[in-house]
Amino acid sequence: MKGAKKKAPVVQNKQSFKVYMKRYWQLYALLLLPMVYLLVFKYIPMIYIQIAFKKYSIVQSVWEMPLAANHGFEYFIKAFKNKDFINALRNTLVLNLLDLVVGFPAPIIFALILNELVFKRFKRVVQTIAYMPHFLSWVIVYGLALQLFAPSTGFVNMILMNLGFDSIPFLNDPPHWVATYISLGVWQSFGWNSIVYLAAIAGINSELYEAASVDGAGRFKKMWHITLPGIKPTIVVLLVMNLGNILGSGFDRPFALQNNLVMKVAEVLATFIYKNGIKGLQFSLTTAVGLFQSVVCVIFLLLANWMSRKLGERGIW
Repeated sequence: MKGAKKKAPVVQNKQSFKVYMKRYWQLYALLLLPMVYLLVFKYIPMIYIQIAFKKYSIVQSVWEMPLAANHGFEYFIKAFKNKDFINALRNTLVLNLLDLVVGFPAPIIFALILNELVFKRFKRVVQTIAYMPHFLSWVIVYGLALQLFAPSTGFVNMILMNLGFDSIPFLNDPPHWVATYISLGVWQSFGWNSIVYLAAIAGINSELYEAASVDGAGRFKKMWHITLPGIKPTIVVLLVMNLGNILGSGFDRPFALQNNLVMKVAEVLATFIYKNGIKGLQFSLTTAVGLFQSVVCVIFLLLANWMSRKLGERGIW
């Protein structure tokens, strides 16, 4: 009798599982293609991470390549002795920190302002205009920047010179280039990034605003005491993810905007890997740099998540 009682829940679970799969198998079928994509293009290529610890040879498989000197850490040592790598590492950290300080609050502020707009039609127009730059490639953005900020032929500098002022070297002087780089990044992304915060604001209980109105709270107090606390978990999660990418950087933005006059501040790890790996054929060196970059990003992600949990927030897990 005891054995029969134990078997009954197992049979029941199997039947419920079959019913569940029969009802929702389409969802798992849709998930199959992304899983295959992740396996083929994300996980299988991880086999080649070991190139960072081996002497690369085009005629040998990755398993046959000999181990590099210094117990496989030859290329990591070589990277940290390379002045160009140190410069790219410093620039990546500085530009990403500036992006975080300037660019992270921008979509939050924009979402709060949009939420306060009364006229819905005007709100939709503003949203559409703000989203549009996200769909422009950085090559197009650089073309627009060149038309606007070129030293002598740019629209902005032409206006300044006609007014009797000196032209501003937005794209040629390192400090001005950094300011232009950060400003273009904020302009291109703040509208699109605000979608997440607008969705979070839409999920706040409207009765809280009604109760605050009854108590005599104005718009600013509602924003400060209801809206911001309501989207605080979303802000923390996105902040943790941004901190986890503090050493990561996209390739297209710095590569499109950099030029020979500002390479001292414009060379980042992504462009360093491209120039030394793809163009310079130093595959072991650049794989080591990429692996170092990924490990540091994971460490920052773990630390940021740990700090958020210590401060009483959920984090990303």
